[in-house]
Amino acid sequence: MGSPERIRNVAKRVAKWSRAGHQMVVVPSAMSGETNRLLGLAREVSPSGSSPELLRELDMIASTGEQVSVGLLAIALQAEGIQAVSYAGWQVPIKTDSAFTKARIQSIDDQRVRADLAAGKVVVITGFQGVDEHNNITTLGRGGSDTSAVAVAAALKADECLIYTDVDGVYTTDPRIVPEARRLSSISFEEMLEMASLGSKVLQIRSVEFAGKYRVPMRVLSSFTPWDIDIAEEAQSGTLITFEEDVKMEQAVVSGIAFNRDEAKISLIGVPDRPGIAFQILGPVAEANIDVDVIIQNMSHDGKTDFSFTVHRNEYARTIDLLQNVVLPSVGGAQVSGDPKICKVSIVGIGMRSHVGVASKMFGTLSAEGINIQMITTSEIKTSVVIDEKYMELAVRSLHKAFDLEQAPV
Repeated sequence: MGSPERIRNVAKRVAKWSRAGHQMVVVPSAMSGETNRLLGLAREVSPSGSSPELLRELDMIASTGEQVSVGLLAIALQAEGIQAVSYAGWQVPIKTDSAFTKARIQSIDDQRVRADLAAGKVVVITGFQGVDEHNNITTLGRGGSDTSAVAVAAALKADECLIYTDVDGVYTTDPRIVPEARRLSSISFEEMLEMASLGSKVLQIRSVEFAGKYRVPMRVLSSFTPWDIDIAEEAQSGTLITFEEDVKMEQAVVSGIAFNRDEAKISLIGVPDRPGIAFQILGPVAEANIDVDVIIQNMSHDGKTDFSFTVHRNEYARTIDLLQNVVLPSVGGAQVSGDPKICKVSIVGIGMRSHVGVASKMFGTLSAEGINIQMITTSEIKTSVVIDEKYMELAVRSLHKAFDLEQAPV
């Protein structure tokens, strides 16, 4: 949706699917850079503040970008000879809570949309937004158009939700780091959710959560393929995100390598080892709305222990300040140290459930490259390690090769 020409190409693609007999609901985002421009205008008027009243007006402003997009796309479809109608989120309506700028969808009334589809129309609905119980316009947060699309697909019980983006699918890792990275033909919701939460930027986490909860198959496709590509070929391209039973037959032990360089490690040395100490440390951090990721508490020695955790790098200085000025005076007997130059590297795969020795192979691979592991966290389908940031690319390349991810599973 970056320009009038791109919008016309989107219309041609949608018209192709419509003429093939598919009922189509399209959920576009705003034109490229438009949301930033609108919010920039708001900052010029009022540079700071986060009151509910201000956030309400920010949602009112930001929502207009998508309203322009749906109107333009509906006009472009009509120019292609396709009956089309556009709706803002409040017209459907898409009901949300009242958490302005980060609202969550509660329900969708699909009656109006179904009537239009039955009449042979293509329905174009604004992404990223809805309306609360007081009829205030709300927005879902950045990347919310993906979530809107999945929610609409769930409400309509759609056969599939196609997500067109700037990449042609989900890869075993970032091809910019590993040129041999392979596009996956399919991946489970659970794996995609882990990949997204661990650093993969292909899809917004909330959209994957929603799709998994309501069992909506998603397909990630490139918006840069020619609009007139054969429809049968397009329907099988990209990466299908679906149910575990649909991908398990061809599933490798490890499906992908995710990484996140935006983390920082904080340690409290010599903490008194007593009941409730973790709450005393992390309670104030949570109250300050700082997200904590990996947590490790070492074995007690002489009544003392070391407590380490990671936060987003942007929260590093604020967390250190909070620990020194709020936590330490109440905990006592501890010192704070930190390292803002760490990263997290993870292997992900539902095949890890039924195979032993996967974590050991990961650790051995990193050891062979002289990479020291500072922290480890695991789940059924992932193992993550915290390492020095300077070794991140080496770790990703080594693990990708060690688990043969450049080769398609047999």
